[in-house]
Amino acid sequence: MDTMQLAVDYPVLNIFWTMLELFLWILWFFLLFKIITDIFRSHDLGGWGKAGWLLLVILLPLIGVLVYLIARGRDMGKRDIEQAQQSEAAVRAYIKEAAGTAPGGGAGGGGASHVDDLARLADLKEKGAISDEEYQKAKDKILA
Repeated sequence: MDTMQLAVDYPVLNIFWTMLELFLWILWFFLLFKIITDIFRSHDLGGWGKAGWLLLVILLPLIGVLVYLIARGRDMGKRDIEQAQQSEAAVRAYIKEAAGTAPGGGAGGGGASHVDDLARLADLKEKGAISDEEYQKAKDKILA
């Protein structure tokens, strides 16, 4: 079978529809996994509530996902933000611990530590209060 015959048997519009169907399947699975993750992450549901939602989402996928999004969709975003804040706090705490500084006064015991100064400097840069050049100069001065 030559390529011309293949192009006639499978026109461009069919290729478009196939790609659209593939995209929608990937989107569906992403949404399904997101909802299952949210069910287990939710602290306001008990064990039976989580089991019920999970059975509904797995046994009746289309209806279950739509009902879940209608009933609990607003709180999904709040739980995502909460999880991101907890992760960020854990990373910051780990960085401070790994740098060997105590939150109250640093390794030397008096005044702020280099890590605290660098953290404040990074916050200023993120807020746009200082430029990249000012950030680098201040960082070099702190580390010197």
